[in-house]
Amino acid sequence: MSYLRYVKVIGTMHVSPESRERVRKAILEEKPHAIAIELDRRRFYAIQNPQKMTFNDAVKYGRKGIIQYILTKVEEKLGEEFGMSPGGEMKEAINLAGLLGIPLYLIDEDINVITMKILKAPFREKLLLLLEGLAVFIPLPLKREQKDVIMDFKIMMNQFRRRYPYLYRVLLEERNEIMARNLIAIVDSLKAKGVKKPKVIAVVGLGHKRGVERILNSRKV
Repeated sequence: MSYLRYVKVIGTMHVSPESRERVRKAILEEKPHAIAIELDRRRFYAIQNPQKMTFNDAVKYGRKGIIQYILTKVEEKLGEEFGMSPGGEMKEAINLAGLLGIPLYLIDEDINVITMKILKAPFREKLLLLLEGLAVFIPLPLKREQKDVIMDFKIMMNQFRRRYPYLYRVLLEERNEIMARNLIAIVDSLKAKGVKKPKVIAVVGLGHKRGVERILNSRKV
């Protein structure tokens, strides 16, 4: 019997209002023993206490700060287009965990470790990432239907894998392994506490859903 039997993985688009509704509905219907979210400790506190970082602030932290600044701006731009601030579905999961008294787990890799891996990327990939990141500062109206957004997302992921093989590995595949491993530990912990059929809801980005599920399905309890 695989670990996937005990974990319901919800793949979300971090800037989609529909994702927030899906998270709320799943938690209220499933009444899980635990909720796991694609955050680390630092990003968890950042969502709880949002602060605007200026470019000058980012420069003070060197290359790591500039990379995190660009990634933040990308999410902010998408949030404006889709009517939802980045991480809205994560906030919903956090709030419901608190209201319902459900244990909350942070299962993602530390953001500082992720940033250091990005800095080790081949020069070509870092240059492409910088150029594409700067494009978010150009105001372009990109209103789309939700189904078109999801289709574009799938195409984008395939393109990302081809153009950024190193970054795809460290940002997607390695984090899938880390999150799946943490979910397995949560299930094992619940079983050790006497919960015979644990129910865990994991809220992760859409790009991680299939990979995490595949790993969980390959591991036997």
